[in-house]
Amino acid sequence: MTGVALVVGGAGFIGSALVRLLATRGPVRVLDDLSTGRREHLDGVAGVDLRVGSMLDPADVAAAVDGAGVVFSLACLGVRHSLARPVENHEVNATGVLRLLEAARRAGVDRLVHTSTSEVYGTAQRVPMDEDHPPWPHTVYGGSKLCGEAHVRAYHRTYGLPTVVLRPFNAYGPRSHHEGDSGEVIPKFLVRARNGLPPIVFGDGSQTRDFTYVEDTAHAIAAAATAPGAVGATLNVGSGTEVSVLDLAARVTAAAGRPDLRPDFAPPRPGDVLRLVADSSAATRLLGWRPTVGLDEGLARLVAWHRDAGTDWAAALTEDRARNWELVG
Repeated sequence: MTGVALVVGGAGFIGSALVRLLATRGPVRVLDDLSTGRREHLDGVAGVDLRVGSMLDPADVAAAVDGAGVVFSLACLGVRHSLARPVENHEVNATGVLRLLEAARRAGVDRLVHTSTSEVYGTAQRVPMDEDHPPWPHTVYGGSKLCGEAHVRAYHRTYGLPTVVLRPFNAYGPRSHHEGDSGEVIPKFLVRARNGLPPIVFGDGSQTRDFTYVEDTAHAIAAAATAPGAVGATLNVGSGTEVSVLDLAARVTAAAGRPDLRPDFAPPRPGDVLRLVADSSAATRLLGWRPTVGLDEGLARLVAWHRDAGTDWAAALTEDRARNWELVG
């Protein structure tokens, strides 16, 4: 591979984990509009060229892609955001990807690795879910991500652009979002537990997810840039372990040192997926990838990372919104 590695969305949660991994191998360029990403996610990482700009701006994208060898596409707006702002969500997750693809095609990049999501599947119709599981997204987020990855496959088939699509299941770990409409279940549970508050479970807690430690996810994305047999493929990235939200609440509160806290139950969230569990055997075969960090170990690492970072838990609680799919402002 030639040229610099470009990570679009590299100041975000998964993006910054990928940048940290890639930076051990050489210089990394990042394009991020900092709408959900943060500069501090890249603090202390040598060899990173952060360019603040939007993937919806053709000039920003063209300048970022110029001279890039591999392009990693991770910029997106999340599932709860899509419930209140569906058009904006689609623009970033689908139109933005299309603009990036066109710039990559014109620049003649070596490969484009696109990070989609397990949300394209909707609720599992069979388990474990392989890549042939029918996509039936519940939200505009899932729909827009499916549209984005379809554009990626189309550019491979029509223009011969070397691409790989990855569908990570629920990533968690350091720098994960607890705040606003980006907030996800593990960091939200952790913030409440560290403030002595019970986790809020929407619905009855029987819904399940497949959690993958973010460094494992980053290793899969990096491997997709060089694996010779991966071009043109769409691959799941998940642990293959199914965990209910109720079980998760117990494990997070225990990791936070508050096993006494019991969940508060609230009505189900709109568009919620009820069951997810990955079959990632194709990623093992084509990328040589396997997850290495189990959930309890990952939660312990996350708590330790917050301790070392000196997280202000009271301040974090002020950034948390329980019903984070509702429009504010």
